[in-house]
Amino acid sequence: MPHLTVMLPAIDEAEGVAEIIPRIPHSKLEEMGWDVSIMVVDGGSSDDTVKISKALGAEVIRQQGSGKGAAMRLGFLHFLKSKSDSWIMVDCDGTYHPEQIVNFVKLLPNREIIVGDRLRGRIDDGAMTRLNYLGNHLLTWFATTLFGIGTNDLCSGFWAFNRESLSKLKLNSMRFEIEAEMFTSCAVEGIKISFIPIRYSKRLGEAKLGSVPDGWIILRKLLVRKIFPTPVELRLGEGNLGIKD
Repeated sequence: MPHLTVMLPAIDEAEGVAEIIPRIPHSKLEEMGWDVSIMVVDGGSSDDTVKISKALGAEVIRQQGSGKGAAMRLGFLHFLKSKSDSWIMVDCDGTYHPEQIVNFVKLLPNREIIVGDRLRGRIDDGAMTRLNYLGNHLLTWFATTLFGIGTNDLCSGFWAFNRESLSKLKLNSMRFEIEAEMFTSCAVEGIKISFIPIRYSKRLGEAKLGSVPDGWIILRKLLVRKIFPTPVELRLGEGNLGIKD
């Protein structure tokens, strides 16, 4: 039976993990022939995120320092050192619907990377401000223009990989620019990205992404990766992810 790892990057998302983990469709995935495990990468939560995650059966990995990019790269590294076959990352703030994991898994055997497309999917009322909506479209357009490869939703937090495609990524992002760098690495490495429309809802708890400041950081990452396609600080012996175990 192939194994699927579902990773949830989290920091102070007690409400989110309590809502999202029970909704991961274990029974449907098992019927499809998948064994499933949940990995929560915690970036130093001060609430009950870790306690709740463990109580709900998730493996919790403690991150040194903080930052979504560092959390995801740490999760990638643990996945690649495991025997798991495929990997799905979904933000656990309630904006994404874990029930849609089934749609990703149906396509995984024949796709390298699948990204959930919010901008061509369904965005619930209040889920995205007008500024964020415009910013997401502009960044997506800019990435497509800069790299000559189409992307429907540059900043989506819902991704699925097979082991081979994930192992090719070369990343060093520390914060919310990680998805943009994942796109640029796919473009450089010739990894084909597929998109499926998803539903996007209003988040649970307090937002951590700043619209304008983080938008500039994402734009800067696109420009840096256009000039320097591979991170210069990757370290030999630690895989392509540039992070220590």
